[in-house]
Amino acid sequence: MKLYHVIGAKQYDRTSLEDLFVRADRMEAVVKSGGNTQFSSKIMTTLFFEPSTRTRLSFESAISRLGGKVIGTENAGQFSSATKGETLEDTIQVVSQYCDVIVMRHTDIGAAERAAAVASVPVINAGDGGGEHPTQALLDVYTIKKELGTLDHIHVVMVGDLKYGRTVHSLSYLLANYKNVHITFTAPSNVQIPPYVTEYLYAKGVSYSEETDLHAAVRAADVIYQTRIQKERFDNEEDYKLAEGKYIITEELLKHMKSTCTILHPLPRAGEIEKEVDQDPRAAYFRQARNGLFIRMALLEKCFEGIPAEKEMAALSR
Repeated sequence: MKLYHVIGAKQYDRTSLEDLFVRADRMEAVVKSGGNTQFSSKIMTTLFFEPSTRTRLSFESAISRLGGKVIGTENAGQFSSATKGETLEDTIQVVSQYCDVIVMRHTDIGAAERAAAVASVPVINAGDGGGEHPTQALLDVYTIKKELGTLDHIHVVMVGDLKYGRTVHSLSYLLANYKNVHITFTAPSNVQIPPYVTEYLYAKGVSYSEETDLHAAVRAADVIYQTRIQKERFDNEEDYKLAEGKYIITEELLKHMKSTCTILHPLPRAGEIEKEVDQDPRAAYFRQARNGLFIRMALLEKCFEGIPAEKEMAALSR
């Protein structure tokens, strides 16, 4: 059986992204109409070895609005047989017997790919440590298109924790599908964008630069993608303090941005965007979070339809 796994952003090209956007638009209409019972016989399992609010709840809302059911745990590291020494592979093979799709967040980079290798149902990567977060990046590009009307010919400024920021990594890979995209990376010295991301962009012919001055970086930006400095990713408090509070979007900074700029954040935030910025029409991060519901409904639909994804999955090895 051919399964539609969602493992990494590199599996998507422009065609598959456009298909997903069309589906997400349709899912927004489904939500407005009160949902449906299209997949009333389907069960989704959530296995979250790391904390989550938006991702887990939006997936649970997504399956509910499609008529399905959800089982699982929000703290699989503590409330699963992993505490007894069970391997991830064994857990996945067992859980596959109880459901029709597995949505998993794990602490280890590459965990989703390991899970997909042994699963008998589709696996959706809801974040693997400091690696990737493809469903977040999918809703990010969907939001950019809705806000700006295009994903071509745009300048995106990514700010904050770019080293451990899995959403940044996945978003960079997706943006490589579009024409004349320039990415500016603005980060503290100890959390700069990893070389494997910039090497991918270079290989794809994507223009990028690094800028330490946030005021200078945002002037030409069409999108500002702010991220949290992730305290939980650091080995010690000293390294965290080197990065904390260096780049903050303030009311004063808004004056330096284009009137058409869109401000995004994968959330949660921890002081890197002032609350006063929320009132600015360019602040799209709560609209962005809502778009996650529509994208995740669209992804579940593709999983349940069993659409062959050989082309997409083959891209992961490139």
